[in-house]
Order: sequence, then structure tokens, then C-alpha cells
Amino acid sequence: MMNQRNLIPCLLLAAGRGERMRPLTDVLPKPLLTIHNKSLLAWHLDALSKAGIQKVVINHAWLGNKIEEALGDGSQFGLQITYSQEASALETAGGICKALPLLNPKDYFLVINGDVFSPNLPINKLLDLTSSLRSLPNQPLAHLVMVPNPAQHPHGDFYLKASEVSNDPRDGAEKLTFSGIGLYHRDLFQDLEMGAPAKLAPLLREAMLENRVSGEKYSGPWHDVGTPQRLQELNAADE
Repeated sequence: MMNQRNLIPCLLLAAGRGERMRPLTDVLPKPLLTIHNKSLLAWHLDALSKAGIQKVVINHAWLGNKIEEALGDGSQFGLQITYSQEASALETAGGICKALPLLNPKDYFLVINGDVFSPNLPINKLLDLTSSLRSLPNQPLAHLVMVPNPAQHPHGDFYLKASEVSNDPRDGAEKLTFSGIGLYHRDLFQDLEMGAPAKLAPLLREAMLENRVSGEKYSGPWHDVGTPQRLQELNAADE
């Protein structure tokens, strides 16, 4: 019998221009930059395959043909990869909305930023969490993986207290950085116009007002590969 959690699809976000990574990204999409001779996308795809995920959608815009040439249909990873092509980047929520017909999730689906490096990400734990989210009376519209604030983002994004994420400070809450990794319910995007640019943060803040965003703190290795220097440092570090 098919494990239901393996049917949860995953979207890898790879449509950004990567301005801060220039000149490297003048000729290569940012998510194809390599750490220890493996592209950022390949790191994610290997991890998703090991976790039992089967269906992956990758959105792309800038030099997207190079992503398709490098990864193909996903068979090299034991995955089924399809591509959501954007003529110009639609921002995070707009890109997710456009990819939804390809993802075709029952309810929840996994989204990972293509330009983060988190080699030990507990994907299995996230997949197992979906049954718990479904059982809650006020089903969360998003579950965010939060990380300690990195040096380049010292003020964080949202507050986490127990498993509740909010935009406003609360007693005992810790302000953390959103990792770019999360589970989303398809209903979070139901009011968006297909093909129109839309940012994710306003949707999340609106859901937070209804106490419909949960989260967890992840203290394992996580890096936003945002500059050539950070990429160089990661390649210089031991695997």
C-alpha cells in the first residue's frame, strides 16, 4: 500500500534572478551553483528522493532551460520532475499559485527555496507532520521551518512561541528567520490570480491573524547562499 505521505508533492523555487550572485548568475541560474561539486537543486532532489517523495515541480524563469537540461525528467534522482515556466519571475506566492495545477496537492505540499543549503533537513519529519496538521480543528494554512537569525539577517522575520507563528511579539516568543522551507495548504493561495506576481509574506501575515500558521525551530545546518562569498565559504568547509 502506498504511504500517503509519499504522495505529498514538493515545489522547488528556482525562478529568481540571483542579482547578488552576479557575475556567477549571468551565465547560470543560481540554484545550479555547486557546493562540493553538486548543485543546490541536486542536494534538494537527493534528499527528497531519500525521503520517499515522488513528485517534484521546479519553477524557473531566468535561464530556466539550463535547469531543465541539467535535471531532465528526474529519473536520475528516482523522481518525477515537471517544470513550471515563468516568462518573468512571479514572486514566491505567484510562482506557487502558477505551479499548483502541476503539483495538484490533496491539501498540503512542501516548498523549498532553491537557493538554500540545508543538507540534513529532516524532510521525513515534515512529511510525518501533515497528518497532525490535518487533524487540527483550525487547520494551519502554513507550517514554517524557522531558523536562528543569521548574521546577514539579524532581526529575523516572525515570532515563534510553542508551535505558533505570529507577526507580533508575544510573551515568551522568539523572533526567528523563515528558512524558505515550509508546508503549505493549497487554500492559502485560493484568492490569487493565476499568472500574476504575488508576494508570500502578506498571505502569511493574514493567516497569522487567524492563528493559522504553525512552525518549528530548526537548529541544524542551514545557509542562505546569497553571495559569492557565502558560496565560497561553504565550498571551503568540510562536507
